[in-house]
Amino acid sequence: MSLQSVREFFAAHAPEVEVLVTEESSATVALAAVAHDVEPAQIAKTICVRVGETTMLVVTSGTARLDNRKFKDRFDTKPRMLEADEVLLATSHPVGGVCPFGLPAPLPVYCDVSLRAFAEVVPAAGAINAAVRLTPERLAELTAAEWVDVCK
Repeated sequence: MSLQSVREFFAAHAPEVEVLVTEESSATVALAAVAHDVEPAQIAKTICVRVGETTMLVVTSGTARLDNRKFKDRFDTKPRMLEADEVLLATSHPVGGVCPFGLPAPLPVYCDVSLRAFAEVVPAAGAINAAVRLTPERLAELTAAEWVDVCK
């Protein structure tokens, strides 16, 4: 159960972070911004990609887009976006609830510098109506993420 694995992750690693569950969907950046009363750019979207044989998560500002040139410069290849069933298998989270927390197995996590424009960001939390609020630095710390510049 994806939401449950995220709750367990925060209970173990950051009990001060509250998992927020809303009545309305927050499955898209626009919906999440309305549900959590923030700007769309403040939503921390998690993109699941494959580079060679490695599946990784890239967390970006909600309005940022991957820049193929920057990504290739950093990782020596273009990213391949995973299909919804592949994302669910890799993360245990449904599309719209994908986050770098409560994963069934460790994955490399990269936080794009676009997140640093905000004092607080709102990533999903394992369900299409769940999220958390935390600083970009805390997000990176909790997920052992590496900071990268791979977005437009």
